[in-house]
Amino acid sequence: MMESQKFPFLPRFIATSFGAGYWPWGPGTAGAVVGLALWLPLALTGSVTATFLATLGLIVVFTILGIWSAGIAENFWGPDPSRVVMDETVGQWIAMLPLSVFATTPSPLSSGSFWLWALVSLALFRFFDIVKPLGVRRMEDLPGGTGIMADDILAGTYSAVILALTMYFLS
Repeated sequence: MMESQKFPFLPRFIATSFGAGYWPWGPGTAGAVVGLALWLPLALTGSVTATFLATLGLIVVFTILGIWSAGIAENFWGPDPSRVVMDETVGQWIAMLPLSVFATTPSPLSSGSFWLWALVSLALFRFFDIVKPLGVRRMEDLPGGTGIMADDILAGTYSAVILALTMYFLS
């Protein structure tokens, strides 16, 4: 670890998901909630295509920035530090991809159930992120920032698949 240097602001700001990683009670959940909060204005535009493409863009850009910033964070805070939560933010965006598609259809997402499905996506993602089943834990073995991001990308993918299937069969 690099004790003699100060952790530069930009990678620290990104790695902590704009500061959410400093939340003392469940920083991972705080990072996922940041993802949800930043995504909701996109979904409320009512455009399926714009919401879906913007969500994909956010996922790609912040996966790259997350790998970079998490790798730097390990130099200052040690392996897989709990303050690094950009991985949870990106994982939550992945978990909400089905909501991007179904958000403007009348069923199963009436205005009230939209919020319920958003919370279901959060619960599913946090379940897969915390329990780490089906190979999610193995992703942590990848080196540096890649391992930090990869487990949450897979957890978000599992969440998105389950959410999409559930929404489809309930419609």
